[in-house]
Amino acid sequence: MQRKSFLVATLCGLLASGAAWAQTPAEVHKQLASERFNIVSPFPAGGPVDALARFLADGLSKRYGQPAVVENAVGAAGNIGIDKIKRAKGDGHNLLVVPAGNLTINPTLMTNFPFNIEKDFVPITMLAKAPNVVVASPASGIKNAKDLIAQAKAKPGALSYASPGIGSGLHLAGELFKQQAGIDMLHVAYKGTAPALNDTVAGIVPLMFTNLPAALPFIHSGKLVAVGITEAQRTPVAPEIPTLAEQGIQGVNVTSWYGLLAPAGTPPAVAEQLAKDAAEILAQPEIQDKLKAQGMTQATMAPAAFAKAMKDETAVWAGVIKSRGIKAE
Repeated sequence: MQRKSFLVATLCGLLASGAAWAQTPAEVHKQLASERFNIVSPFPAGGPVDALARFLADGLSKRYGQPAVVENAVGAAGNIGIDKIKRAKGDGHNLLVVPAGNLTINPTLMTNFPFNIEKDFVPITMLAKAPNVVVASPASGIKNAKDLIAQAKAKPGALSYASPGIGSGLHLAGELFKQQAGIDMLHVAYKGTAPALNDTVAGIVPLMFTNLPAALPFIHSGKLVAVGITEAQRTPVAPEIPTLAEQGIQGVNVTSWYGLLAPAGTPPAVAEQLAKDAAEILAQPEIQDKLKAQGMTQATMAPAAFAKAMKDETAVWAGVIKSRGIKAE
């Protein structure tokens, strides 16, 4: 009798599990409309992560008739906020908006990285991206990639470039550029984008790898020269700036992007629906204008495509980090 009860309980559990993994659109909508949404931004208010979280919160609240609260859970390079979502219930109501570096760089860079991105989270979608750019001080005499490479080869290791910090995506973009161009440059790490930009404008450091929105005002004013975009195609944010690929430097396809994740256990049908919701919310004309004002473009995709994009990028950065011997500060 005990064995029979166990088998019945097991069968019921499997049937319940199967039902959860095969929800109809109506069932998914009912589930998402059942309670409030909690969206964690692991970085301070005012930045792109926070802005995207608030766009989503407003859109999801209107769609499902439930409150959507954004929490800025700041600290430990984003890990405090990420941990909150790791420990939350996977029912579609607990969501994380996070930049690429926390997902594709830190797992290799950090010696004791506290998460397993593939096991602890369900990928929903990439949300938006902002192009990166190589900029030069006018005093450097560098106007394009050809000039940059010529100077670097003339005095190997003498030409320096700035980044917002060791292990940042922009630091690694510089290392990838060196690798692909076959040159050597000196990395100068700053504590943040602003001081690095200021010293590049002043000519203290001749070059910088940075995100385009931060550099664009200086480019337009002539205080910085745009050497090239680190994307495969020109960006609609500044279509006049050529890519590095156009100038013969292949394989430096690096963008600053932001993703949406949920805790492990979130059903696939719910993840698919949330990906569609995010795409439709960000496609609204007023949101498109707000994205453009921050130098971002929509980059939504299906969960499976997002999972693959993260896996592929993680492998690229792992190779750069290991081959260059980069250590976290």
